[in-house]
Amino acid sequence: MVDARVLGPHPALRTWADAALPLAQAALAGTERRAGGTWAVGLDLLSNDAAGGVAGVPLPWEALGLTPQPLHRAQLSTIYPGYPLPDPGEPESANRFRLTRDAAHMDGLLPIGPDKRRMIKEPHAWILGLPLTDSPAAPLVVWPGSAAILRAALLAVLSPHPPEVWSDIDVTEAYTTARRQVFATCPRVEMPVRRGQATLLHRLTLHGVAPWSGPETAPRIIAYFRPQLATVQDWLAG
Repeated sequence: MVDARVLGPHPALRTWADAALPLAQAALAGTERRAGGTWAVGLDLLSNDAAGGVAGVPLPWEALGLTPQPLHRAQLSTIYPGYPLPDPGEPESANRFRLTRDAAHMDGLLPIGPDKRRMIKEPHAWILGLPLTDSPAAPLVVWPGSAAILRAALLAVLSPHPPEVWSDIDVTEAYTTARRQVFATCPRVEMPVRRGQATLLHRLTLHGVAPWSGPETAPRIIAYFRPQLATVQDWLAG
């Protein structure tokens, strides 16, 4: 699988997005926002069923070219006009990273403990984004070629240990060093999408969100699915 690709447009994806949008808007009402009120994380917020269907409309697996599998409630990654703004009390570097590096990150790594050390706690099979709105502002950003760099860096740290403990190994330094290498050697590519399309990312791809640009006033909402694999070893294998 390539690092990232756009699927569609396909009428079945548009039908699914149209059914999901009012549910998403209702779920987002009153949710916590970050980045100075310009970003709602929206974890596990969409009321889809275990096959990804919403309001009686099934997720069109055939249009996505994916094998159906059980899904969690989708994340509703929502960006509002002006993104990003600083949060009160956060270090200036945090918002600068959003502005200059698109808050680039690798899914699956979680900050653990008081020092927020990165460990692989959520080994996903793939990352599927389904836009629910037509706003081109604040698009997804990817770095093609990043998956291979990140895999090699993480395997170098994990290989000396038994695979059954890989989820408990601190990979912070390896990850941050590899991310710098990605910034220096891989192109930055924006992937704006609209309803009826989808983005499919390799699970190890470095990705983020571009700062808001343009005159749009409605939020940009994307529903994300990330089904989990059984082990970190599986996550790094493909």
